[in-house]
Amino acid sequence: MAEILVLVDHVDGEVKKVALELLTLANKLGEASAVWIGPGADGAKDKLGEYGAAKVYVAADEELTSYVVAPKAALLAQLVADRSPAAVLVSATAEGKEIAGRLAVKTGSGVLTDVVDVTDGFVAEHSIFGGGIIAHAKVKTGTPIIAVRPNSVAPEASPATPAEEAVSVALSDTDKGTRIVEKVVQEKGERPDLTEAAIVVSGGRGVGGAENFKIIEGLADSLGAAVGASRAATDAGWYPHSFQVGQTGKTVSPQLYVAVGISGAIQHRAGMQTSKTIVAINKDPEAPIFELVDYGVVGDLFQVAPQLTEEITKRK
Repeated sequence: MAEILVLVDHVDGEVKKVALELLTLANKLGEASAVWIGPGADGAKDKLGEYGAAKVYVAADEELTSYVVAPKAALLAQLVADRSPAAVLVSATAEGKEIAGRLAVKTGSGVLTDVVDVTDGFVAEHSIFGGGIIAHAKVKTGTPIIAVRPNSVAPEASPATPAEEAVSVALSDTDKGTRIVEKVVQEKGERPDLTEAAIVVSGGRGVGGAENFKIIEGLADSLGAAVGASRAATDAGWYPHSFQVGQTGKTVSPQLYVAVGISGAIQHRAGMQTSKTIVAINKDPEAPIFELVDYGVVGDLFQVAPQLTEEITKRK
């Protein structure tokens, strides 16, 4: 069975959800081999095995994480040369796409980014124009380097007992061109991460202002949910851009998505339409969001959302 390399996204040894998605996808196409760069692999090996990693390549040298991006591409390039994998999967994050590009250049291979699915023969699917058009593409030269959009694939457990193999790479002066001199840990609140949350509550233009986002936050907190926002809300400065859900923001696929005061423009729908259950609150009965929802409430969000929050709190 063809080996497929999966670059594992992790923070302080904690495996990110997108890595589990990539392992799931890799196992449908061949045999998944996880590539772990940096310390912390021992504590994550069981998690990687749970989602089907048959092998874990561990590059524990901290020097590889002391520089920006280039060392990771160098290590992957060496693995491609030594192991001749059928493909390499990375996450289509800002860092992942840069690694993919660098790796493609190093290996003389084709690269595909913002992929939402991969089928037999490594045919990649792209969802463009807000899902209005589905395009398919295939790498013709070298080893397919594929950057998959987070939350495009549902993680599926496929227990395996992975073999571990230590790997290393000699870094060139070019690889060491940019050193990380300081890392600042971003303060995290009690809410879950937006891209990994099981429940997301998002506010849009209908919220009317930054001060009213406390209504969205209150509903989210009652559900133990993450908070999101539409592009209109973030562009207006009502909520930070890092919480934007949509084609130019983050893609989410929670079990429950609650859209409050969001009209449902294509730009927003592209970032949440794969959610398992979608609920919308909007005073406009003709809002496009209602074409997508499982449950819709036509009403004033300033009345409906607080009442919903109160009722949820009562039932806890």
